[in-house]
Order: sequence, then structure tokens, then C-alpha cells
Amino acid sequence: MSRFETVQIELKNTPKFWLITGVAGFIGSNLLETLLLLDQKVVGLDNFATGHQHNLDEVKLSVSDKQWRQFSFIEGDIRNFEDCQHAVKDVDYILHQAALGSVPRSIADPILTNSANVTGFLNMLTAAKNEKIKTFVYAASSSTYGDHPALPKVENTIGKPLSPYAVTKYVNELYAEVFHRTYGLDTIGLRYFNVFGKRQDPNGAYAAVIPKWTAAMYVNDNVLINGDGETSRDFCFVENAVQANILAATSTEQAKNEIYNVALGDRTTLNSLFKCLKKSLNNNDIVYSKSPVYQDFRAGDVRHSQACITKAEKLLGYEPEYRIEAGIEKAMTWYVEHL
Repeated sequence: MSRFETVQIELKNTPKFWLITGVAGFIGSNLLETLLLLDQKVVGLDNFATGHQHNLDEVKLSVSDKQWRQFSFIEGDIRNFEDCQHAVKDVDYILHQAALGSVPRSIADPILTNSANVTGFLNMLTAAKNEKIKTFVYAASSSTYGDHPALPKVENTIGKPLSPYAVTKYVNELYAEVFHRTYGLDTIGLRYFNVFGKRQDPNGAYAAVIPKWTAAMYVNDNVLINGDGETSRDFCFVENAVQANILAATSTEQAKNEIYNVALGDRTTLNSLFKCLKKSLNNNDIVYSKSPVYQDFRAGDVRHSQACITKAEKLLGYEPEYRIEAGIEKAMTWYVEHL
């Protein structure tokens, strides 16, 4: 039996009280669904800046009425300290997902990105410290590796950040470390690598590549690839990220106050991803026959990304269940139904 299977049994037998910030977003709503299905009590905080009410509505349909009654929602903003204080009251674990993602967004508006990702993060850390939370798990980012060329990416070796977004996520790690040393708050940072799956928004200027391309293919639009298509990423299905969050929150003392990569440990080029999405759509009776359109490389982008996940495997018991093809097949069913 895997550690995750053991933890799920333990949580069912002894439910905990969880706070998810960014609960109406992509990863947040997937965390909510899993925790409610495990009969946990959950409070969620979101200001709907990038999250959506329809994500919460969808979770409601996927759990029982009894499980849904274990969820309470606070419409609030992590940039408002009083909202953070209200949200953390009496909770055991915090899963802090609220942030403004996207490298291009941060380049367009670094002040807005900083306000959510640094000021908001500091507010949440302070509220967690004051409430004496057991474990504060937060979404870090693979963007922290910056210009360091080595592959695979290992947690203790980073380069210089390449965007304002990357700066904010690195600052999160520094603050978390200082809060542990100064106040004794236990934290764990999860460096996400290109997470994808159901409820990832395909709309808007800052949509991630998999939902964006899938939506374009679905209506037979052109798929735009930045650069030559040989840029590579370590794509991670959202259920792997959910597993990592729950394992982190319930981890041993030895595993706390660390940073972990959350990924597969694989590299997939954008050209390979294009073919994979095309094949998966075809399996769902949607034929896309166009070739991709190549354009300039995007400012602030890392050329290659691949994670070493050995640390998470050893200390958290992390075992990613879904490879990229299996994750895309599962996600595609949702996209075809919801696009």
C-alpha cells in the first residue's frame, strides 16, 4: 500500500479541518473535490480574480450532499489581512494555492502580481503563525529555477529568475524559511511543473498551453507554438499535484520545512505535446488536421524544464499516478464535455 493510500484511510477515519486558498481555481477546486470525497471539513477562500463559481458548482455535483455541507466558502482577498485571519480560524492544515500565475501577466503588470503573490503570501503566513497552524503547504513554482541550465532540476540548485512572477515565487520560499526559523511555523513549498487537468481555464490571454491548444483544436483554429516547438516541459496531471499537497500536509517532521518538485520527472517537447493532444481528440471523435503555426519565442520563458522528483518520493512518499498520456486522456474527456 502506498503512503497516499494509507493517508487517505487515516483521514477518512480521523477527519481534519483544511483551508484552501484559491479554492475556486483550477488546482484549488481539484483539492476541494478530493478532500470532500475523503469526508474532510474544508473552508475555502477566493476573490474570483482567476477562479470561477462554476468550478465550485461542479465540485458540488461530484460529492454527496453530506460531504458538500462540510464545505464553507469565504469570498475574500489574501491581500486583505482580515480576510486571512478569518479564513485560518481553527484549521489544522493550510493549502495555499491563491496567486496570480503566468509569466506574461507578471511582465505586463508586475505590481499586481507582487501584491497577490508576495503581500498576499505574507498575510497568509502571518495569519497561519498567529493561529499556530500545524502545516502551511504552499504552491511554489518551477520558474524559480530561472536560467540555471542543468537538467533535471534539483531543489537546492537554482539560477537567476527570468520574470517578475519567478521573483515572487522565490520570495515565497525565502519568507517561508524565515517564518520557520523565527516563529517555528512548519511550511512545505511545492514547486509545480506545468500542472494540467480538468477545470484548467482555456480562456483569456494567460491560459496555459494544454487547455488553450485543446480549445483551439476543438473549433479548428490554428495552434500557435512559441519558438521551434522543441522547447520542453515536465507536464504534471493535476491529480498528482493533489496527492503531493495531501502528503505534504500530513508529512513527518523530517519532511517539513523543505521545498519539493511536483512533476513526473519527464520531458515533453511542445511538438510532441501537439501530437499527443491531436491523438487524444481523435480518440474522442474530433479530427484536427491542421499543422501548428510557429511564432517567436516568448519573453521570460525557460527553454527546457524537467524535474528530479527523488526528494518528494523519499520524504513525502510521492508516487505520481498519471503519466502525461494517461493524464491527457482523462483531462480530454472533461474538455470535450465542457468546451
